[in-house]
Amino acid sequence: MSADTAHWEKVCQVGDIPDGGVIGLEVGETPVALVRTGDEVFALHDVCSHAEVRLSEGEVYDHTLECWLHGSCFDLRSGKPTGPPATRPVNVYRVKIEGDDVYVSLSKE
Repeated sequence: MSADTAHWEKVCQVGDIPDGGVIGLEVGETPVALVRTGDEVFALHDVCSHAEVRLSEGEVYDHTLECWLHGSCFDLRSGKPTGPPATRPVNVYRVKIEGDDVYVSLSKE
């Protein structure tokens, strides 16, 4: 079993993300949308794969994040679009919560 070699960056506290809501922030130079649904926090690339707009300005619905411009929804777990016009997924990033602190890793593994 290999050790976790991911680089984790503390980005905010759980309470900074509204339950059922989304915030946008930068991890290094990478735009990230953080979504909280209950006790779970998800991190997605904060640029729609269809139109170059911030997903963090959209709405959260049933484990998806909707792009405000054209209505494409992206699955919070996989980043895959659940309907048109987007056809390409957005990157998802690993999240861990320690106490009230939220950490994101942009590493692939």
